[in-house]
Amino acid sequence: MSGRKVLVVDDDAKTVELVKLYLARDGYKVFTAAEGNEALAMARQLHPDLMVLDLMLPGMSGLDICRTIKNEFDVLVIMLTARTTEEDKLTGLGLGADDYVTKPFSPRELAARVRAVLRRLPEEAMLRGPAEIRRGDLTINFPNREVSIGGKSIKLTPIEFKILGVMARDPGRVFSREQLIEMVFGYDFEGFDRTVDVHILNLRRKLDAESKQIHYIKTVYGAGYKFDGSEK
Repeated sequence: MSGRKVLVVDDDAKTVELVKLYLARDGYKVFTAAEGNEALAMARQLHPDLMVLDLMLPGMSGLDICRTIKNEFDVLVIMLTARTTEEDKLTGLGLGADDYVTKPFSPRELAARVRAVLRRLPEEAMLRGPAEIRRGDLTINFPNREVSIGGKSIKLTPIEFKILGVMARDPGRVFSREQLIEMVFGYDFEGFDRTVDVHILNLRRKLDAESKQIHYIKTVYGAGYKFDGSEK
């Protein structure tokens, strides 16, 4: 993972320097920003692989940055904040954040989270099996990480893309939350089960917005989720 670009955004200079020190030791190219608008401009210029993003920032909030940048290009995001309630976490995850670390935190733990998040989408895993899958009007192109319905492109986050790819490769199979966590997030994921629900909700909303006749992902109550593709 040496050479991956990480943008650390926090208005506390000591926090930034500490995080930068630990991540630089792991071989990452670390860039920093202390203000929301500056962070957004740097993200657009650098296209980092991952952002460590504080929620409470001057100029523009971390949530607004996450919402904006996730709609423009694929980037992994770890939220860094003093907010600890489950609802705050779900709000960040609902905007596409990939993990959540609360203050005060161990810089060693944060560095481990960065490594874990960057391992979730290895290129070789994304390219296993057919390069492209077609299910009705839905097309999934794995090398290009592109999804379309009826020829119209659907913008997905990296996690949403991987969830869809895993399920679409095995249509009809019911995946439990635990199985999806293992297959999508990895064994070392330390989040909570509702993380899966949030990503599934966002994914289903995006697919259903373009497909008026088909439900691609269905809930199997008490068991999990499956890729179906039946009529609504």
